[in-house]
Amino acid sequence: MSTRRSLSTSLLTSLIKPDRTLSASEYSLLSIKRDASLASTRCRRKVRFSGKSEDQISVEPQVFDNLKAKFASPIYPFGPSIPYFELSKSPPTNHNYLYNWLDSQPKHSVLYISLGSFLSVSKAQMDEIVAGVQNSGARFLWVARGDASKLKDGVDDKGLVVSWCDQLRVLCHDSIGGFWSHCGWNSTLEAVYAGVPILTCPVFGDQILNAKKIVEDWKIGCRVLKKKKKGFDEEDLVTREEIVQHVQRFMDLESKEGKEMRERAKQLQETCQGAIAKGGSSDTNLDAFINDVFHKTIK
Repeated sequence: MSTRRSLSTSLLTSLIKPDRTLSASEYSLLSIKRDASLASTRCRRKVRFSGKSEDQISVEPQVFDNLKAKFASPIYPFGPSIPYFELSKSPPTNHNYLYNWLDSQPKHSVLYISLGSFLSVSKAQMDEIVAGVQNSGARFLWVARGDASKLKDGVDDKGLVVSWCDQLRVLCHDSIGGFWSHCGWNSTLEAVYAGVPILTCPVFGDQILNAKKIVEDWKIGCRVLKKKKKGFDEEDLVTREEIVQHVQRFMDLESKEGKEMRERAKQLQETCQGAIAKGGSSDTNLDAFINDVFHKTIK
């Protein structure tokens, strides 16, 4: 019997009399505890937990420290909220060609490119990116929805263009050595979970802040697009020649900069996976949250 299920039983025995009928809210909370226990058992991957404190195993310790200082109510960090449990399932058979292609590539040699599904860079900038990536000589897997047919032109056996893929599964593949991303938060968390460095290409909103965290705080990535000049509306294009240099430097596994960046990405991966391991911060915080709500409801 799992720890959570044992805890649910003990709480039920000590706090609820045998002849007492459960209220709707109490029954709901017991159901939540049961479902959380079963989901955690199914979803938890077998990862090593180092036993570090909560602040050390959080990827954003300063944020939670500030929240705890500001609010009197308990705060329970939980995450990463990404579908890592799906990795235990077999990949869809209709994508065998994709995984066969990845399996045939050298370790950490492929640049995975996905610039989001909502907003992207301008057509002029995209043309430069396409030419720069193709001219860089790097192996790449590009997820492109609207532009997939155009991107396929001129792609040799070093590149593969698809309209969709299971991003987290792809990022966790041994052949992936980098992620060119628009820096949406989900994509950022998935890259951190997979231990993959990020070539940042933010477009708007929180993507810009996420890119700053990736490059300046975590130091697990590089910028590829220039910052827009204040007071100018015209776009400051990054040329294909510059993109060739960016990609080649980013995918250089032997450079000092590349080795240090990948080592930091690996350390952050261990922190992230430690949080969801048995005994990690997400594991204990989920118990604490449910028990806190349960006790308050029973009272």
